[in-house]
Amino acid sequence: MTEQVACEQGIGDNSPVAPGSLRTIPWELSAVLLLASASPARRRLLEQAAIPHRVRVSGVDETLIQHPDPEQLVQRLAQAKADAVKALLDAEQDAEIRAVLGCDSVFVFEGEVFGKPFDAQEAITRWRRMASGTGVLLSGHALLRGPAAQDSMPEVRLACVGTKIRFAALSNAEIQAYVATGEPLSCAGGFALEGRGGLCIESLEGCYSNVIGLSLPWLRRQLPWI
Repeated sequence: MTEQVACEQGIGDNSPVAPGSLRTIPWELSAVLLLASASPARRRLLEQAAIPHRVRVSGVDETLIQHPDPEQLVQRLAQAKADAVKALLDAEQDAEIRAVLGCDSVFVFEGEVFGKPFDAQEAITRWRRMASGTGVLLSGHALLRGPAAQDSMPEVRLACVGTKIRFAALSNAEIQAYVATGEPLSCAGGFALEGRGGLCIESLEGCYSNVIGLSLPWLRRQLPWI
């Protein structure tokens, strides 16, 4: 069974949740989640939240997955990553994994989907458009049952979380200096909130960690099922 929710701007999804979610984390285990992502930022979010986890890169070619709806796109990308990693689980080595978590993010600005810039020139061109503007960072989340999952956990839980971002007014020199750091080239939308890009953002409406690539409030609401 797959459970899917529509993308909620600013507040994540509206899935029901049992009280005492934090008490459901089995802190004594070495791994609860298997993160299907190469993103160091997502890994740091789980480390900072002290959620036991492992990391395994999916190897999915994201260019092969397309959809005209960005909300559907990020959820399909997230599930493709989680599916690829789950297919390679080892019955013995991964026996304690409760769930496999796949994530993917895109930035939507003026109706256009921005993934990672191809090169520095594209990043500069985007930033000239984005400066003083507002867009939405969408993160797709796919949580799949693992070998040690509870019986009540669905096979797949999908969600899209959106956070509205308003950028600061930046001069051409500031844009070029930021792009020259190389940071924008590895980030959806061409900026990293947790890095130098945080200085380029005026305000956020919604989930902070979602902009980094993983909504911790959404994940907390899933804990009773893990």
